[in-house]
Amino acid sequence: MRADRVAGGAALALALAYGWSAWRLEPGFVSDPVGPKAFPLGVALLLAGAGLYLVLRPDPDPPWPPRPFWPRALATGLGLVLYAYLLRPLGFVPTTALAVALLARLSGAAWPRAFLLGFGLALALYGLFGLLGVPLPAGTAWGG
Repeated sequence: MRADRVAGGAALALALAYGWSAWRLEPGFVSDPVGPKAFPLGVALLLAGAGLYLVLRPDPDPPWPPRPFWPRALATGLGLVLYAYLLRPLGFVPTTALAVALLARLSGAAWPRAFLLGFGLALALYGLFGLLGVPLPAGTAWGG
């Protein structure tokens, strides 16, 4: 029960910080009718609801993840943090391809298949965002 309450409290704290940051977003000169706050505030509300549920209705005997789970969870978290830091210098396609390849490898795919999946998905997403008119970083390391 205690683990669920600690996780729920952490989720509530994260939701509060995320919601506060979202609330402070200012709309740009050209903005959609909903504004930049709607989606992040929705995410913060969902996270707060999940955290509140864990605090108020904890599992009496939550199972602890097995030992092999932790290195993969740490690698996933580290990979996502690196993705955020490498997105601007390397650009969308290479960074997304590497991140998806890492996630596929951590899920059990062989490296060649993981890289094919990563680059295929990165190119497909790049094309989709291009059709939608969403600008993506080209990468400052490549002069973009």
